[in-house]
Amino acid sequence: MGQAVTGQRRKRDASATRAELIAVATEEFAEKGLAGARVEEIASRTATSKHMIYYHFGSKDGLYRAVLEQAYAEFRIAEGAVDYADLPALDALAALVSATFDVHAQRPQIVRIIMGENINRGAQIRSIDSFLQREVALDTMRQILDRGVEEGTMRKGLDPLQVHLTASALCFHYIANVHTFGHVFEFDAHSPDQLSARRDEIIATVVNRCAAPAAKGD
Repeated sequence: MGQAVTGQRRKRDASATRAELIAVATEEFAEKGLAGARVEEIASRTATSKHMIYYHFGSKDGLYRAVLEQAYAEFRIAEGAVDYADLPALDALAALVSATFDVHAQRPQIVRIIMGENINRGAQIRSIDSFLQREVALDTMRQILDRGVEEGTMRKGLDPLQVHLTASALCFHYIANVHTFGHVFEFDAHSPDQLSARRDEIIATVVNRCAAPAAKGD
């Protein structure tokens, strides 16, 4: 009995350590990129050591890939927090887009990391099996679009991938450019009012793109 409890405690401790390392590494990689981030700095900001980082992740690249995986998992977790089956299809689509925007807005570190990975031509993400992430994202979108067709509120022939890419692109673009937008157009792009207005605009754009003419009042 004592050995079982000890084993469970060790698993919990290892899981907590891993989560802490990923959280701190997310900040470090977002600020400095893969090349500029230092394992020693990440270790100094956590209750662990450089040796333990290598024990859990194998290398700095391994830690970075774990951060990337967690970043995409956060999108799926947020998107999965809504029971879309209880909503009319157009409302479900609006809720899905809203959840996507909120993750981008609340976790700009993720946006910066993904930007860096694209600058590096996706060198690290190629080593990550994205099958589950892809299927979860597209299945959710597909179910909403199919239900919308059944309800008569959405157009037929919509591609779940294209709708997902459009929603993601609109959300990502604003947060990725929030500093320059604010300067160029002289407004507080980070303010709650502006974030809310941008969220509403993106939702309206995606929903109107998918809605059947009758649902739009045409």
